[in-house]
Amino acid sequence: MNLEDLEKKELLSERLILIPFTLKLCKNILNNDFSDLVKLNLLRGINWPDKDVVETLPKIIRNLTKVDYPTGFESWMIVKRDTREIIGDVGFKGFNFVEKSCDIGYGIVKEERKKGYAEEASRMLIDWAFSNDFLDKITACCLIDNIDSINLLKKINFIEYSRDKTTIYWSLDKP
Repeated sequence: MNLEDLEKKELLSERLILIPFTLKLCKNILNNDFSDLVKLNLLRGINWPDKDVVETLPKIIRNLTKVDYPTGFESWMIVKRDTREIIGDVGFKGFNFVEKSCDIGYGIVKEERKKGYAEEASRMLIDWAFSNDFLDKITACCLIDNIDSINLLKKINFIEYSRDKTTIYWSLDKP
């Protein structure tokens, strides 16, 4: 299987749906046009998109311009299954073909934190990613004072491999 063969529609868990961002959706959200969300029967969760999402959207757009359609190795909206509210995002910052790896990131709106959503979404995406033969490792990084991210990454079995004055770098090998 090649990266080009992938086209993901959604991933499901007990409480969440992960839906890939599309180029059109990202551009519209940046322009405060949420009509695509209505078409997908999705609701904006409290304070979504937050400042972090708005700052991340240009990076997501840049990654999506490199592919013909979402492959799964870009970013996904985190949606609560019961209410269809978007509460955050999780995803990869593209695929590193040389190292057969990708770097994961996540964010949940403040009102929905401390409920296990970031862990659930991250585990779901990691399981999907490692189901692909061409991926060997997932990396992550977080600020040295971001205790919540440190605890989450440890909980989902990432191993710290380096740090500098501001950032901790993590890795998770394919089981």
